[in-house]
Amino acid sequence: MQLQSRHLLGLENVTRDDITLILDTAVSFKRVLERPIPKVPTLRGKTVVNLFFEPSTRTRISFELAEKRLSADSVNFSASSSSLKKGETFKDTARNIESMMIDFVVIRHSSPGAAHYLANNVKASIINAGDGAHEHPTQALLDLMTLRENRESLKGLKVVIVGDIEHSRVARSNIYGLLTMGAEVGVCGPSTLLPREVERLGATIYPHIEDAIAEADVLNILRIQLERQGKGLFPSIREYRNLFGVTRERVERAHKPLTIMHPGPMNRGVEIDSDVADSDASVILQQVTNGVAVRMAILYLLAGGKAMAEGEEHA
Repeated sequence: MQLQSRHLLGLENVTRDDITLILDTAVSFKRVLERPIPKVPTLRGKTVVNLFFEPSTRTRISFELAEKRLSADSVNFSASSSSLKKGETFKDTARNIESMMIDFVVIRHSSPGAAHYLANNVKASIINAGDGAHEHPTQALLDLMTLRENRESLKGLKVVIVGDIEHSRVARSNIYGLLTMGAEVGVCGPSTLLPREVERLGATIYPHIEDAIAEADVLNILRIQLERQGKGLFPSIREYRNLFGVTRERVERAHKPLTIMHPGPMNRGVEIDSDVADSDASVILQQVTNGVAVRMAILYLLAGGKAMAEGEEHA
């Protein structure tokens, strides 16, 4: 079994079978990462360009590690020192990069649709590492992998995404992926930070954090993305914390054990308290570890790799 597409641009139209294939393959690559020498020659001879037009720490390092663990050659592109500063178009930059015989482009860009644009204009396989407030599919996939490791099944699991849904690419990819895998999805946050189409996507709105915590099996907590917002969407950070912050006191009133997630970076003391982020219920560091395995799996499968047999890891 192979992926149905040669790109990963989002999860909106990715099938249950393809998501399952990626997650199952990531499990095999996670075992590779646990070896004394966590490296395989699977993508030897392949070249990946990391094309990041926005700042990134976790996602960029995770992709770079995944590429190195697969023995691919990596090239890191810095937009701040590129020909784009001299007036070159995005399309010409991409084509110039591809003319260097690139196999994959991992792109993060502030404009929604940037990854789709590249996929239509270059021959390399494109992986969307976040495009504006549109999608961030690899983050959602690593979240799904983490949930599979900590919960019996994704089907019927109640996941509530808390925070700035309107400006979050992570939220959209998670909603698509979770619903495809049979989970129930809710969102909770200020009404000014909830997109109009969120109920149409299939998510339930919880106006109060207490209601969300009472219903949820999992809380996936997002930071307030001030860099993407206009002014006046909520009165103050202090009020946001008072109304929607995931505090120890609120979590302790939950009717059942919660799994706590956060894609990072965290604003401790705003959307999440340190007591919660560092608690036994938190799987935040596990998410980071799984990010490398998921990105290894995606690169392998987009290169034409097939489903691995049970227990198989490519040597």
